[in-house]
Amino acid sequence: MTDQTAICVYCERTHDQAPLIPLNYRGQHYWICPQHLPVLIHKPQVLVGKLPGAENLKGEGHNHP
Repeated sequence: MTDQTAICVYCERTHDQAPLIPLNYRGQHYWICPQHLPVLIHKPQVLVGKLPGAENLKGEGHNHP
C-alpha cells in the first residue's frame, strides 16, 4: 500500500477518518488504526483475508485461545 491508499487493514478507515499507525509486514506496507491495534496483538486470526499470512500469526496475552 502507498501513502495514497493508507487505510486501516481492519476497518478500512482512511487517515482522514482516524489516525493510522504504519505496519510493515513481509516487505509490504500496511496501516492499522489505534482502535484495532489490539486485534493485531491479541486476535490476529481476525485479520485473515485482510492481512496476507495472518493465519500464521499467534495472538499474545490473555485473550488468545
